[in-house]
Amino acid sequence: MEYGSHRRFLPVSRADMQQRGWDWVDVVLVTGDAYVDHPAFGTAVIGRVLENAGFRVGVIAMPDWRNPDCMTVFGKPRLFFGIGSGNVDSMLSKYTAFLRLRRDDPYVPGGRAGIKPDRALIVYANLVKSAFRDARIVLGGIEASMRRVVHYDFWSDSVRRSILADTRGDILAYGMAEKTVVAIADRLRDGKTPEGIPGTVHFRKEPVPEAVHLPGEEEAVASRDSFVEFYRRFYTHQHELLCQPAGGRFLLHHPVD
Repeated sequence: MEYGSHRRFLPVSRADMQQRGWDWVDVVLVTGDAYVDHPAFGTAVIGRVLENAGFRVGVIAMPDWRNPDCMTVFGKPRLFFGIGSGNVDSMLSKYTAFLRLRRDDPYVPGGRAGIKPDRALIVYANLVKSAFRDARIVLGGIEASMRRVVHYDFWSDSVRRSILADTRGDILAYGMAEKTVVAIADRLRDGKTPEGIPGTVHFRKEPVPEAVHLPGEEEAVASRDSFVEFYRRFYTHQHELLCQPAGGRFLLHHPVD
């Protein structure tokens, strides 16, 4: 992948999009960080990988989450919104271990603190759904990866369900997801479902008999012993197809190839 001044930045505004002669984009990437065209920034990497695969990509960086129109910069993308909170989990970016507000954020201009909202992934996804009710949402980045299944949340000292449920996302890509996100885009471009792609998590209506079955979400959230058993089984079998009952649906966790 090439980086440098000879390459045009990915569009960050409607004017940028129109300068390229585009009336629409395939994918809109949303990040709580500044858009810096450098491989240290995950959004830049994913954007360039999608661009290299032939997709039109726009970036909404540091959206003003208090403005309901912040997700309408490019209109509704043809394929999906790819949402991440940035290079650091938004809660860790905003608070110290003693729950005090941090004074700076190294991933925004001038190091200004407070640009990201609490639980940014949930906030950004809900803003997308408010603007485009039927838009597809693909979650990614560290916040999605760490919270892809039932998990202990330090900030509330409680066990929370998968962030996929709280965001109403369609699918979550975890880990180093360059190949995963292109596979998702390819499937959607071809009118196919993205279910079953390695390195993803999604809901479905029916269980999968051949999967390793995990204790139910409600049990794991309500009981410490059930959560411990859930995590033991999840950790032991994370390289296999996993299935967990969750709110009348089933959460499927596909291992990375």
